[in-house]
Amino acid sequence: MSLLEEILNHNRKFVEQKEYEKFQTTKFPDKKMVILTCMDTRLTELLPKAMNLKNGDAKIIKNAGELVSHPMGSIMRSILVAIYELGAEEVYVVGHSDCGMAHINPEKTLKRIVDRGISKQIISALEYAGFNLNNWLQGFNNIYESVQNSVDVIKNHPLMPGGILVHGLVINPGTGGLEVVVDGSMA
Repeated sequence: MSLLEEILNHNRKFVEQKEYEKFQTTKFPDKKMVILTCMDTRLTELLPKAMNLKNGDAKIIKNAGELVSHPMGSIMRSILVAIYELGAEEVYVVGHSDCGMAHINPEKTLKRIVDRGISKQIISALEYAGFNLNNWLQGFNNIYESVQNSVDVIKNHPLMPGGILVHGLVINPGTGGLEVVVDGSMA
């Protein structure tokens, strides 16, 4: 049985047994917060539990390394939609120790891309068009600086309304312990 078949079989039972009922909520975050965090698998259940969140409490945005790599990219758009359309009043950037984006080597990643069948001509064409793949794939060396940088991009965005608190935290994926990097109420 494929993974997709396994998922669909489970889903049929999930719907038939009305297990979804315990997750029902609105699209508006009850705690009026939006969280930007990493896509790390260790955080899927740990982060909400460590922050005392239940289904419906927060908008959670995930990407590799909780990075806001471009102020006009989809991460920032999602944060602004959460604020303007869905009532979020606080933003939490939550990085974590032992992140896969720490010390990532773009050259090695590009080699893996080529090894998986993407031609060097495609990579050359992207670079010729002005797209810097090394910068795009670049991670970070220090999680605290990375969280601080994402907080700064969010706080200083030209479309960010006044009065929105932007916090930065680091979670330990082994214990769930949270460490404050930026207390947005102190700014």
